[in-house]
Amino acid sequence: MSENSSANLESDKTKEINSVVGKTEEISRDENSPADFNKAIEASGLGVYNVILLFLAIVGQFASIFESSTMSYILPIAECDLQLTLNDKGILNAVGYAGMMISAIFWGYLADTRGRRSILLYGYLADAVCVFGSALSQNFVMLVTFKFLGGLIVNGPAAVLFTYLVEMHGPKHTGIIIMIVGMITSTAMLALPLFAWAIFPQDWHFQLFDSLQINTWQIYLFVCGLPSLLSGLILFILPESPRFLMGQGRNEEALKSFRTIYYFNTRKPKVTYPIKSLIQELPDRKSNKDEDIFTVEPNTKVKPAKPKSRSFLEGLQQMKPLFHKPLLLISLRCYTMQLCIFLGMNTIRLWLPQLFASTAEYEALHAGEDDVSSTMCTILEYSVNKTAETLTNHENICSEPINISIDMYMNNIIVSATGFLGYFFAGGIVRVLGAKRLLTYGLFLSGLLGFALYFSVNSLMTLIVSSLFQTVTVVSVSSLMSAVVTLFPTQLRSVVVAACMMCGRLGALSGNLLFPIFVQIGCMPPFLMVSAALLLAGGLSIFVPNPSKVTPS
Repeated sequence: MSENSSANLESDKTKEINSVVGKTEEISRDENSPADFNKAIEASGLGVYNVILLFLAIVGQFASIFESSTMSYILPIAECDLQLTLNDKGILNAVGYAGMMISAIFWGYLADTRGRRSILLYGYLADAVCVFGSALSQNFVMLVTFKFLGGLIVNGPAAVLFTYLVEMHGPKHTGIIIMIVGMITSTAMLALPLFAWAIFPQDWHFQLFDSLQINTWQIYLFVCGLPSLLSGLILFILPESPRFLMGQGRNEEALKSFRTIYYFNTRKPKVTYPIKSLIQELPDRKSNKDEDIFTVEPNTKVKPAKPKSRSFLEGLQQMKPLFHKPLLLISLRCYTMQLCIFLGMNTIRLWLPQLFASTAEYEALHAGEDDVSSTMCTILEYSVNKTAETLTNHENICSEPINISIDMYMNNIIVSATGFLGYFFAGGIVRVLGAKRLLTYGLFLSGLLGFALYFSVNSLMTLIVSSLFQTVTVVSVSSLMSAVVTLFPTQLRSVVVAACMMCGRLGALSGNLLFPIFVQIGCMPPFLMVSAALLLAGGLSIFVPNPSKVTPS
């Protein structure tokens, strides 16, 4: 009995040891097996690197928003210094979008063929130079030139930043990244009136190098150029997107990026990164064509081969699926929707500071009078007449200091703040309605709100309607960009996002050039234009596939 019992005990111990050894070997095989992107990025962990990415998202998105929006805040202040007509104001609001529109496809092609990091790094630094140049502008032509160049350059990093952030996280974090970028966008819009509130009332006037006259609106532009500079400097320490590198068949470089992320997050040596090999998603061009897996031994130093530049024809071949079904119809709908949304949203958004400034001036001028009407049509008529009077009687009107009512700043701050708060509720609404329904309902609602501005009878109603309009349209734009990222494969995302942004810039350009023209025709035409564009976008959104039910291939 004792011998049998002892034998059974030894047998059980042997089985247990074999089981442990088997599991250890299985874990070892799992660690050494080729990893896909999701497994590799998860092994990199979360930590300091993601905090740096968050800071990059903040300053990068601030830079993009500031480049396209600062002109709307300086128009009431710089009107006398630059002797601006109503059409000049429209050109200043629109010229940045002209540069963005021209360069969109070019930047998208470079991002999908040359990489994300270089576009972000050199793009933001070059944009900082243009913004600082606009801050030194002494006349209308000089300011327009720098704003055009700034728009030409910033469109590259603006489109690539969103792709870079998404590709630096696993799929389970994509939704959070999208909402964070949306909240940062609203925060950037809130920062602009706050900066204006802090800077414009100051009596800052001096000469630089005995030839450059510097006023408060130029200091405002200089401050708004700092995010571009910070974004470029941050990217010196960040690696290329490993998702992009794997898509190009450059697994050696992708593995180095993963190790860098792992080092930032864990503070452990790069050689301890648990993933040793990556699945070859695409054969390495002109080399390693027969290799399915690229493997790097943990203690082996491999001298990376210099990547071969992709030819222009290879880049065009990569974009070929965009010109065939089903991606062709989907992309055309997305482009048209983006054009209409930006036409409506940015036309109202960029003219609101001027409208609020005119409203504050008009109400201050008629303070104490009975039956003073502050309807939208009255304010538009006053703004047109005031601008014309400034040009014809420039010396008398501009000899007095410019006093902007605090209501102008507060109204812009409230509008921007409501857009920021809207994102806190957007996540819950998405879960209830779904992304596609949120997009469709939001566009139809924003179209109605855009036309409702025409019926505004006082400044309070203008503030409420414009706040709701801004919140709904910004959330709609975020929903559309989320759909674009989901509906298109990795190799085409940047070029599709860039094309969408190009169409959006065209819409913003057209809206801001047409708005002052329509205002001089009558009160209703500008708001009818905005409403029609957004309702058209809402109608097209019905035919866009539901992103949650589509898997790009």
